[in-house]
This record gives sequence, structure tokens and C-alpha cells, in this order.
Amino acid sequence: MTYQPKDYAGKLALIFLRNPLTLLLGFFLIFIGYVSLEITPREENPQMVISGSTVIIALPGATPKEVENVIIKPLERKLKEVKGIEHIYGIAMDSFAVVNATFYIGEEKEDSNLKIYDKIMQNMNIFPKGIMMPIIKPLDIDVDIPIVTVAFYSKDKNMKPEYLYDRVKEIQHQINGVPNVAVTSLKGGKRHQFNILVDQNKLAGYNISMGQIMKAVESLAYNVPDIKGRISDGRISMISLKNGIESEKDIDKIIVAKHGDSAIYLRDIAHVELGNDIQNFKSAHISYRDDQNNFSNLYDQVTLTVSKLQGTNAVTIAEAVKDELELNKNIFEENGIGFIITRNDGERANEAVNELVFHLILSIIIIAVLLVFVLGWRESLIVTFTVPAILSVTLFVAYLTDQTINRITLFAFLLALGLLVDAAIIVIENIHRHLHSKESEGKNIDEIMVQATDEIGPPTNIATLAIILTMIPMAFVGQMMGQFMQPIPANVPVALVASLFVAYIFTPYLSVRMLKRDHKNNNHDEVNKHV
Repeated sequence: MTYQPKDYAGKLALIFLRNPLTLLLGFFLIFIGYVSLEITPREENPQMVISGSTVIIALPGATPKEVENVIIKPLERKLKEVKGIEHIYGIAMDSFAVVNATFYIGEEKEDSNLKIYDKIMQNMNIFPKGIMMPIIKPLDIDVDIPIVTVAFYSKDKNMKPEYLYDRVKEIQHQINGVPNVAVTSLKGGKRHQFNILVDQNKLAGYNISMGQIMKAVESLAYNVPDIKGRISDGRISMISLKNGIESEKDIDKIIVAKHGDSAIYLRDIAHVELGNDIQNFKSAHISYRDDQNNFSNLYDQVTLTVSKLQGTNAVTIAEAVKDELELNKNIFEENGIGFIITRNDGERANEAVNELVFHLILSIIIIAVLLVFVLGWRESLIVTFTVPAILSVTLFVAYLTDQTINRITLFAFLLALGLLVDAAIIVIENIHRHLHSKESEGKNIDEIMVQATDEIGPPTNIATLAIILTMIPMAFVGQMMGQFMQPIPANVPVALVASLFVAYIFTPYLSVRMLKRDHKNNNHDEVNKHV
């Protein structure tokens, strides 16, 4: 070969043009792309980094006005000193304060939570005496927003609500063991509890306060610590008492106070019963369509919510939860309990991804058909092959960088699809021109492929770089929009760079095997071979 390539485009074409590993490389790219599409976690929307904390500080006996003056205002002034906080707002209530601090979207969660903890611990002296240790609860959007919610309801109207809660509690414990499940919670249920219904008239008659009743019950409800002591013969005596409340009678016999020489028992001033948490006024009901497409009656329900760990596959976790429910379906039927999955982000994410993949394939087919009329069917096949190869490289890089497949990721692929074929079209068009030009008469087919690829290298590289530079500013967009659109500047430049390498490597390789020269140029090739 007399022509020596000057650009990387021609050098890559020369290296891979007759290399037996080129075909193997093409199949390998398609393989890793397919594997990456299957194993990369799927979500409906990209995960956003949102940081914040809720600070709860109790001051027993303080009024809301006092709480505002001695806790909320000093704490807000100090939290304003923390860099990155966007909003601070507090709520003053009887005996405690709640202060919420939210950071700008994009701030690292661990660093943000640590900043708030350090600032509070460093300024404990600004709070009055008598406050309890502050409770700092970080905001975690990955855990706080569930991907699956299941509504359990009783088919038996006579079933006690606490019995339904206990049955759902059992399945909650099993779902907690599903891999990559972060948190499960129950909402709308009624739990077992002993209710002490105090007679206000008797309470006033004995001159007893509610605080005395609480202290008396606490003395029996809490575990008594072990008492150890050595006696004369070296043995150790141990005294312990388990939780003393086992039935209503145990609470009835609690001595609340003394009136003269007589003890006042709790049964003298209150009625004790085993029921549910009647002070919980939150409840939920459900109605569903039956087989005849009619709505059923309203049923009391207990909702089980399931959240996943960050960066895990919502599809597989949702399927695992459904499998766990199906395994226990017969047990639910025996106990007269039904369930309906009211939210399934895994299913929605899978449908969204599959729909976009379908449109991606449809777009590739449309491009291939259009190229048949413009370049020819052989040229169209060559350009069409480069598209899945480029997307395979992009998917693999996304998997290595811990990205997820979601609507925005695939939208980035659709956005870049028209740009991905530019390099391959330019290369194949220049090869086609050389094969049918008089200047190429007498030249070897390999030399034509390398020269045609090398000629368009510099302008194609510059044009691709210019497009990449238009995408980079999007990576610096802040707040929620920047977090939401992050897959575009993260994937489009990778796809464009991959399009260059794929075009320079595979387009000449396939062209030399699929494209034909003019009859006159073919005769020159035959003469060269005989010579």
C-alpha cells in the first residue's frame, strides 16, 4: 500500500481492515450491550440527590411561645451558618420543637447530615437547661418514597382490625428479608394495646392526677434491672422481673395512690380493656372493581409500603415482592384477607424502558429504510450495524459508572440517534465516491478504503467535538432540572465518541466485503492481481 494515513481515522481503518479479530470485536460489542441492557438497574425516573434533616428537640412543660423563643429562633440562626442550606422552617408545639433544614439539590447527603449534626453539637450551650437530647432525622428520598404499596383488607366484616394488622405484620417481616429492600412500613393499621379508660369524676374524687397513673403503669411496664449481690457462701443471688403486663387483670391491680390507710387500685378509677390504639384516628379504606366491573364496598385496609436501596433494580425488587405475596396467597385466603397492589414502580419502569427500547429499534429501522433510497441497500446495512454497536458501548459505560436505565437515559439515546449515524454516513459516502471515481482507477481496494476514511477524519472529528461541547454545559445546570436531565450530558458525549471509533473501524471493514466497484475499476483490480 502506497498511501500512508495521517489521521487516527485512517490509522484505525488500516489496523482493523484485514484483522481477523474485527468481526469478533463487533460481536463482542453487541454482546456486552445486550448484557448491560439486562443487568443495569431499571427505574422509571432518574434518582435525584436531595439532602435535608429534621431536628426534634423536647423541652417538657414549655408552651409553644417559649419553645419558639428559646429553641427554634436560636437554632435557626445557627443553622443559617451551615453552607449549602436552602430553606429552614420550624414548628413550635407544646413541649417540643421541630426544625426542618433542606439543602440545595445536588448536595451530598452524608456531608449535609454531618454538617447539621456538628453545628448542633457545637452549640448545645445556646439551649436552656432541661432540654432533652436533640433527635436528628436525616431525609432520605430513596427510602421515604416507596416503589411498591400493597393494600390488605378483610373480607370478613366481623374481623377485628388488630387481627388484620397482626397478619400483615407477619408478611412484612418476610418481605423485609427480600434482597435490596431498604425499609417497609405499615400505614392505616390498628395495633393491639391495653386501653385505660379513666373516670374523670372518680379521678377528681380521689384527688389523683393523670401523671400518677402514668408513673404507676410505667413501673410495671418497664423491665426491672437485675439485682446481683454476693452472700456469705460465695453464691450470687439474682433478682429479675420480666414485663409485668400480660392481661387486663395485671393492670387492674396496679396501686395508683393511697387514701388514708387504704390503697387505691387502678380498677377503682378506670376501666381497663384489651383492644386497639383507639387514640389513632388515622384510617384508610379501599374499594376495587370486581369481575363484573362493579365497585365493591369500602373495606378497612392496612397499607404495606416497600422502599428499595439506592441504585438497585426496581423491576427485580418489585417482582420479588410479588412472588412473596403469591407464596402466601393461600394463607391470606384461609384467614379471610385479600390484597391489591396499588403501586408498582417496577412494573411501570419496565414498561417505560421497554416502550422506549421499542421506539429506539423502530427509529433504527426507519433510518435504515431512508438510507436505502439515498445510498443503497448495502450501504444502508453497513450504517445500520454501527448504531447498535454504538449504543452497546454507551450502555456498557453507563453500567460501569453506576447509572440506571430510565426514561431520561433512553431519551438521551433517542436524542443522539440522529447524530450517531453521521460519522458512519460520512465515511460510507466518501468510500462510495472513491469506488466510483476515475482517480481511484488502478488503486487497490484496501488503499481506497484507508484513503477515503483518512480524508474525512479531521473534519468529522471537529464536527463531533463541536456537538459534544454543546452538550457539556447541560452538566452544570443546578437544582432539580440539572439532576433530572443529568443522563443527557453523561451519555450523549459517550455515544458520539463511540460513533467515531465504530465508524472508523467497522465501516471500512464491512465496505471492503460488501461494496462493489465499477466494472472498469474491477478490471484494474484483476490486472493488478495477475501482475
